[in-house]
Amino acid sequence: MRMSVKSFRRKPINLSQEKLIKTDFFKSEQRLPLLVEPLVDGIDLAVWATSNLEWIETQILNYGGVLFRNFNINKVNGFEHFIKIISEKLIEYSYRSTPRSQVSGKIYTSTEYPAEQSIPLHNEMAYSRNWPMKIWFCCVEAAEKGGATPIADSRKVFQRINPKIKEKFIEKKIMYVRNYGQGLDLQWENAFQTTDKSFVTSYCRDAGIEFEWRDGNDLRTCQVCQVVAAHPKTGEMVWFNQAHLFHISSLKAEVRESLLTMIQEEDLPRNALYGDGSKIENSVIEEIKEIYQQEAILFPWKEGDILMLDNMLTCHGRQPFAGKRKVVVGMAEPFCA
Repeated sequence: MRMSVKSFRRKPINLSQEKLIKTDFFKSEQRLPLLVEPLVDGIDLAVWATSNLEWIETQILNYGGVLFRNFNINKVNGFEHFIKIISEKLIEYSYRSTPRSQVSGKIYTSTEYPAEQSIPLHNEMAYSRNWPMKIWFCCVEAAEKGGATPIADSRKVFQRINPKIKEKFIEKKIMYVRNYGQGLDLQWENAFQTTDKSFVTSYCRDAGIEFEWRDGNDLRTCQVCQVVAAHPKTGEMVWFNQAHLFHISSLKAEVRESLLTMIQEEDLPRNALYGDGSKIENSVIEEIKEIYQQEAILFPWKEGDILMLDNMLTCHGRQPFAGKRKVVVGMAEPFCA
């Protein structure tokens, strides 16, 4: 008897999670990021994630970052769909500090600084009292040379900060001063994503940001924020601020000197001070930067990679690059200090 094609059907095969994926690290001595790869072809990452949300959350809280590789996701819509599986509500990039473009929905380009510039390690939006708990990066196109996204464990950074420096910062906190409208940095319309001054005024009042509308269309803001923070789920302490990015010493010497011949220090596009308004010593910022550099972990991007970070446990940056590079970003799970 001849069996028809229609009567022959494959039986569904149940494979355990362990047989679908494998985990590893780039280096045995580095436990960040956790590398997750498929063991069989054709695994739909979003479908797999749906059945393994608890496992993913456990890994992200343990290691701080997970890199999903070789799951054949290199399209923005697939990336966005995957994020929504894990965190239902993506958030907008508001109260911006760097230039970015909206790619699709709430997916954005990574920071649009010139390719030759590096971006120091930092936790996303740690210059405010509101930030995303999760941040994702998807490599759509890897750079021909360079362009890595270095990461570091914010718990280790906290542990390595000189106790005297840490104590002074915790006591005084950090004041971020920003001046918009001089053509030297983001305009307030870009930072707040609106042209409505009344909206900005309301936003600042609600967020505890001091503000001053100045001559013409200029705006100055000032906000005192946290230096360290306790993770709401693990209770672990992390170094969580952007003093080293905002501080005047972050400008190249020639740029800093040139600016100070034209404007007063208080009118710089951005600066970081102690919470009482006193200056943070250059030597302190340099010591903090050195710790970040020593803790930096590098891995090469591969097209289709998705890097998922707990934004409090792990900081990120960007290395200079040559050629085309497209890494897109999504953020979710808003947290208010």
